[in-house]
Amino acid sequence: MRVFLIGFMGSGKTTIGKPLAAKLGYRFIDQDDILEERFGMTITEVFAKFGEPKFRETEHEVLNELCQLENIVVATGGGCPCFFDNMEMMNQHGISIYLKGDPKTLVHRLKDSHGTRPLIKDKTEQELIQYITDKLAERDQFYSRAKYTVQALNLKVEDIFQLLKGIKSRF
Repeated sequence: MRVFLIGFMGSGKTTIGKPLAAKLGYRFIDQDDILEERFGMTITEVFAKFGEPKFRETEHEVLNELCQLENIVVATGGGCPCFFDNMEMMNQHGISIYLKGDPKTLVHRLKDSHGTRPLIKDKTEQELIQYITDKLAERDQFYSRAKYTVQALNLKVEDIFQLLKGIKSRF
């Protein structure tokens, strides 16, 4: 089984994904870590040097490779579901779960990581709230295609584990 955790940056994909993978006995993969390895630089540096189009192309290639692996939990990049046929690919090859966060919670979680996230690095807190609100509205058409949606606020690994357990028991 492949589990794809999707959602906005700061929604908890990595925070939930690592212990979830351990509980399932699966391998945890952070898609951004693979991209940084592939490019040999940070995501911020990739955006600065190559731009978003090149980043998104490579992100799509990495997702395609991940769809060939078994027993994995993947924390996707926040924008990954919004490009190419990535959302369809995840749904075809695994279980997609949207960790849905509200703008205020996401801002609170992202405040300290501004500098490491290229799309928000120069924004004030007010600009960040507006940016997140706008991006969530824009991305909702993609995120909402996930097979399952769970609220990211106060989410526990056990919640996702029970959801997956229920899914597996139907097959």
